[in-house]
Amino acid sequence: MVLKTFGWSFAITALGLAFAAWQWGWEAFGVVLILSILEISLSFDNAVVNAGILKKMNAFWQKIFLTIGILVAVFGMRLVFPVAIVAISASVGPIEAVQLALDEPERYEALVTDAHPAIAAFGGMFLLMIFLDFVFEEREHKWLAWLERPLAKLGKVDMLSVCVALIALLVSAMTFATNAHTSTGHADKSATVLLAGVAGLITYLIVGGLSSYFENKLEEEEEREHEEEEKAKAAGKPVSAVGLAGKAAFFLFLYLEVLDASFSFDGVIGAFAITNHIFWMALGLGIGAMYVRSLTVYLVRQGTLDDYVYLEHGAHYAIGALALILLVTIEHEISELITGTIGVILIAASFLSSVRRNKRMELEETAGSGAKA
Repeated sequence: MVLKTFGWSFAITALGLAFAAWQWGWEAFGVVLILSILEISLSFDNAVVNAGILKKMNAFWQKIFLTIGILVAVFGMRLVFPVAIVAISASVGPIEAVQLALDEPERYEALVTDAHPAIAAFGGMFLLMIFLDFVFEEREHKWLAWLERPLAKLGKVDMLSVCVALIALLVSAMTFATNAHTSTGHADKSATVLLAGVAGLITYLIVGGLSSYFENKLEEEEEREHEEEEKAKAAGKPVSAVGLAGKAAFFLFLYLEVLDASFSFDGVIGAFAITNHIFWMALGLGIGAMYVRSLTVYLVRQGTLDDYVYLEHGAHYAIGALALILLVTIEHEISELITGTIGVILIAASFLSSVRRNKRMELEETAGSGAKA
């Protein structure tokens, strides 16, 4: 079952890592591997959410999402989107950006270095909003309870995450952007950082708004179909489950695509904290996206969701760390391997905590059963 579901992902991982090592060396191998792990971990909750929605769709629309949807996810968000960010930030065309990366890597590196303050501010704000909205929300499970409990209480204040993010942007503009690192030395990039940071915040709010819109449309459609089903049953008419699934499938598909895009934003933008090489980025994120697809299929086929309850926490703390690192890199250079390793350590720690929790609960259940006997 595991090999059948994850077979393509394993094969693409082996080919991708081998190609990175052969084409660019062992540094590329390490960066691509870290990006793959980071993308899988950051998108774990995406797979869980996708599985919960995908199981409601009929077989035809499931295939549409897992074929056309994965093409959009891998080639659209993981390849085209990073190129678009570089092109916009460096004020060049997308085709020119790719050609520069291939033919003139030194000039491309200089353009990306000059554009980095804008990329870092945009990405830092977007990721920071994801992290803040997570930690300011009350949750059933708490990984670092001493920190998450007071933050959840503070989160009851309206628009607190936006206020904190804007304060962080102002501090970054005054602290780092006045002496930002560029290819020709250091320069004042305060206005650029402020503009890009606000753009990152607006992008987050738009993506969140679209997700909420399609979620509401989906709920309305499901409620309407449920009423039709009840009326058909009361009238003694046969109910076609496939037909009903087909009516809501369009909204389901759109909702899943918007949701998938919003979840992939954090991985794509976070990748800029690890490397500016668009091909390493696309390869690592593409490998990770394949595992998200395989994990979604696995969860649907198994009919159960994973119970590593702290993994989502670890992924969001990794997002928060990447956000802060991006803002710091406006002025200071930080090694890619250090940046990637921090995220992997946080995610690994949350996974181990989940495993220990599950074992503890099993022991408690066993002890409780023994006491009753």
